[in-house]
Amino acid sequence: MVAPPDDDVLWARALHVRHDGAPALTGVSLGVREGEILAVGGPRGSGKTTLLRCLSGQLLAQEGEVRFDGTPLHTLGRAARERLRRDRFGWIDPAPVLVPELNAWENAALLLMLRGVGRRRSKATALEWLDRFDIGGCARKRPCALRHAERQRVAIARALAPAPTVIFADEPTAPLHRADRAQVLRTLTTAARSHGIAVVLATHDAETAAFADRTVSLLDGRRVDTVHLPPVGETEGRATCSLSA
Repeated sequence: MVAPPDDDVLWARALHVRHDGAPALTGVSLGVREGEILAVGGPRGSGKTTLLRCLSGQLLAQEGEVRFDGTPLHTLGRAARERLRRDRFGWIDPAPVLVPELNAWENAALLLMLRGVGRRRSKATALEWLDRFDIGGCARKRPCALRHAERQRVAIARALAPAPTVIFADEPTAPLHRADRAQVLRTLTTAARSHGIAVVLATHDAETAAFADRTVSLLDGRRVDTVHLPPVGETEGRATCSLSA
């Protein structure tokens, strides 16, 4: 059995995943260090979301293993994996998923309150994060009264508020206009680094990947040495690669 490096908080070895018999991941291995911003690049359909789901314990690979802080995720039961995702992981979807009955600050504070943090402290933390993302003035608005980009900022604030060990961000700025994208990514990555939070950032965009400390590239479910990611709005079919050893 190969042991993960001591400085890797998250580690995957030889992951194989098949969906309906078709390969989604083939032999993918990687490590994520504490506080590192790691971009998982590649065109759409390359396996980025599947890899993030495996790393976060949402999906168990048919072969290979994932370890968090040395613990193999496949040895944990469903309830234990759910607690891990609630207490140690954060997740940002491409489209914001907010509770419609709650206002913006309540949505941003939701994970804190689920962990047992008091309402006053949860609200103060949520409002601080909403201010960082320039939507403090929307704190009392419900999701239906927010623009799509504002809802996504609330979702990102919600992921950061509990200061998880790892945040999995699946195309987190996809709903944002290009002018907003860099500001939100800068806030996300700066905050993560200052709090020692690792971020695994899935993206098909070279400008987004540039905010990361390091990039791992996928193509057709395999890790490759190089994938030339297109800028926003350009054709994705131009990706070129060479397979990793």
